[in-house]
Amino acid sequence: MPRSIRIASVNVNGIRAAARNGMGAWLDGAGVDILTLQEVRGEREHLEAALPGWCIVDDQALQKGRAGVAIASRDECAISRVELGDDALESHGRWLEADFEIDGETLTVVSAYVFTGEAETPAKQDPKWAFLDAMERRLPELSAGGALALVTGDLNVGHRPLDIRNWKGNVKKSGFLARERAYFDRFLGAEGEPVVGQEGVGRGMVAELSDTRAFSAGTTGLGWVDVGRAAHGEVDGPYTWWSMRGKAFDNDSGWRIDYHLASPALAPRASNYRVERAPSYDTRWSDHAPVVADYVL
Repeated sequence: MPRSIRIASVNVNGIRAAARNGMGAWLDGAGVDILTLQEVRGEREHLEAALPGWCIVDDQALQKGRAGVAIASRDECAISRVELGDDALESHGRWLEADFEIDGETLTVVSAYVFTGEAETPAKQDPKWAFLDAMERRLPELSAGGALALVTGDLNVGHRPLDIRNWKGNVKKSGFLARERAYFDRFLGAEGEPVVGQEGVGRGMVAELSDTRAFSAGTTGLGWVDVGRAAHGEVDGPYTWWSMRGKAFDNDSGWRIDYHLASPALAPRASNYRVERAPSYDTRWSDHAPVVADYVL
């Protein structure tokens, strides 16, 4: 008998603050089976206090109070590993894989927190390039042989103009750089087919800077599926992150940077994708909204 598994992902912007501000009440009514968290910024004891009774695996950043990823399950305790690149890659607290054995099938779930980056500061942007390079190498390994795999989390890249309300003002900023978006062209391109890339999305120099085709030349797609875009089609958003400053949330001036990326074998089993945006600014318990979908196993 097929079984539907509900998976939610959210950047909690600090697990202790999220727990104080209403995460538990949301979880009580969300029906989530597997929860992936990013930017935990806490210790194991803080996760256990926020998620009593859940099976939890986590990976903390080397620097206290920074990053941190976790995967929690109500029923199935997972076998976990951190397996993204070598020791030179700064991935502590940013990439965690967990294998769940569910009704005779293995599902690999990843909680990922990609660096924010800073376009004009190599010391901040270079680790992001290295992380995206490592993701590009790891994704084919996760999906090999028709494996069921799901990469979730705050990937800190808006793939297309539909994913950022104010994309014109961000074409030179990390999060919407053409080179960053070209990685997603490859992740999501048809498996084994040449990647064409996106044409310029503006005019003049802006168009040149925002054209991903040069970065996609000679590459082939990996076949992964953006579950959110597949569910919603060619519409703006739905956004998953809004700045805490100004009226960004009230005006829905956000970014879609939190994803469910499904392997080719898992993607057809996805349904009921949604972004659970808080009803008002004062009811938010994070600056990100949970991203939720169901998967049949």
